[in-house]
Order: sequence, then structure tokens, then C-alpha cells
Amino acid sequence: MLRVALSVALFALTLQAFGQSYPTRPIRMIIPYPPGGGSTNIGRLLAQELSENIGQQLVVDNRGGANGTIGMELAAQAPSDGYTIVFALTAQLAINPSYYPELRYDPVRDYAPISLLGTAPYVLVAHPSVPAKSVKEMLALAKSQPGKLTYASSGTGGIPHLAFEMLKMMGGIDIPHVPYKGGGAALPDLLGGRVQFLISTVSPVLPHLRSGKLRPLGATSPKRVPSLPGVPSIGETIPGYAVLTWYAVMAPAGTPKNVVAKLNAEFVKAVNAPAVKEKLRTYDFEVIGSTPEELGKYIRSEIATWAKAVKASGAKAN
Repeated sequence: MLRVALSVALFALTLQAFGQSYPTRPIRMIIPYPPGGGSTNIGRLLAQELSENIGQQLVVDNRGGANGTIGMELAAQAPSDGYTIVFALTAQLAINPSYYPELRYDPVRDYAPISLLGTAPYVLVAHPSVPAKSVKEMLALAKSQPGKLTYASSGTGGIPHLAFEMLKMMGGIDIPHVPYKGGGAALPDLLGGRVQFLISTVSPVLPHLRSGKLRPLGATSPKRVPSLPGVPSIGETIPGYAVLTWYAVMAPAGTPKNVVAKLNAEFVKAVNAPAVKEKLRTYDFEVIGSTPEELGKYIRSEIATWAKAVKASGAKAN
């Protein structure tokens, strides 16, 4: 019995010492998206700040594909030693559990939450030929022409698709969906008037909004977007409507709590650094920097919220 007690005490002391010295080598941060997108840019910005603060390199490892499932599976299978983490978004942690009938990871069971870093909005835009200049006018137009207008999305099962389906459900309208392979493919058809509506992140459509080639109708965030202060939120017309993409950092389940605490402190510090916050504003990124416990609770609530949207849309992975 004494030998068991000594072994347990020794193990606890080893973990404590590990936490105090951590990190002693580079940390791999998996980003479950291809290089070059906004998510990777934000991840790299934080990785650079963290590397400078902790004295070890935070190496970005882009593992895109299948709506982020490839990168998430890789992270779940990594050793629980704090040297592999994953920079995950709403799609991977809240939507995929309902969208993929046979998802090979569990966002709650397979990961240790580190921090909810922040959120970013989307904007509902229309081709200028559409005779609607607000969400209210759009709803009235759609109700007068059920099934005749169309909306584009960056792909079935993505946040823009499901955000529009939530809009249809809450607004009581029928607008058919035209999915594309990415937002970059959808935008030319919207600009050409071949589809009438799109929900997009702000930065790709902002130049077209400023030039008048597209018209903003509403922001998906609960409050107005800093880069589009004159554009109301959709929730001002449809109470309770709010869609944000959110960014979180996770570690494999079983990662020691003191290591999670260290990573949490460093990410919260990084995301609140003045120079970092200034760059994040270009993405309309609103900093949060939560505790691990707050992130865990948030993921569970978001899984339930997005399950309703996925069910309403009828979207399922092939």
C-alpha cells in the first residue's frame, strides 16, 4: 500500500515538474484548413506571437480536407503531452457532429479545451438588381415570390449554407440553395446576377460593397460589424437570429491540466496583445480569450444549436 502511495505521489510530482518546464521543444498547431485562407492567417498571427512569448516555435501544420475532419482526427490521435494542439472553428467543433453521420472524432470526448479565442461575423449581401434594400424588404420579396429567388453558398454543410437556412426557417421564406465549391467560386455568379443572395465573411465582399456591385442587407452578428457600421444586424429584424464563426484552441484529451492552464494563459495573452488585436480587427474578429471550462460549456451548447440548423437544412455528408 505504501509503495502504491509513493508511486502516485511520484507521478504527481513528475507532472508538476513537467508543467513547470513546459515547453522544452517546438509545439505543432494543426489548422484543419488549406494554407492561405483567413483561418490560417489568424492562426499564423497567433502562432508567431506565442512563439516569441514562450521561447519555443509554434509550428503551423495545415491539414485541410473534408470540412476539417482530417486535421481534427490527426489531433485526436496525437500524444497528450501538450506538443500537439489544434486551431479549430465552429464547423469542426459544432457542425460536423450533426453533418457527418459517422464522424470519427467527438469534440467533447476527444479533446481538452484550451480557450475560445474570439468570434467573427458574416454579412448577407444581394445583387443590386434585387429590389430589396433591407432584410425586411428581402423577406417581403421572398414571400411574394416563393422559390423564384436563389442564394449561393460556399458549399453544402458550411456555416454560410446553414446560416441562410436558419434565416429561411426563422423568416418563413423559401429561397432555393445553389452550392458552390468555395466562396471564391460563388462570388462571380453573384456579381453576374445569376444568383441573388450570399452570406459571406466580410473581407471578400467588402470591396464590392464599397463599389456598389453588391448591396449589404444585414450582418449575422448580434450587433453591427465595425467595418460596416451602417449595416443593421439581421437580428434587428428577426429577433434571436445570430450566427458567428468562432475560433478555439484544443489539445488531445488527457493533456495534463497544468499544461492546459499554461497554454490557456499564453493564448489569452497573445490574443490580447495590442499589435495582434489591431491586426485581428481587419477580420472583424472580436477577442474573447475564455477559460478552458467556459469553452467546454460553449462547445456543448453550440453542438445543440447547430444540430437544429443541420436538421432543418436536410444537409448530410455523402
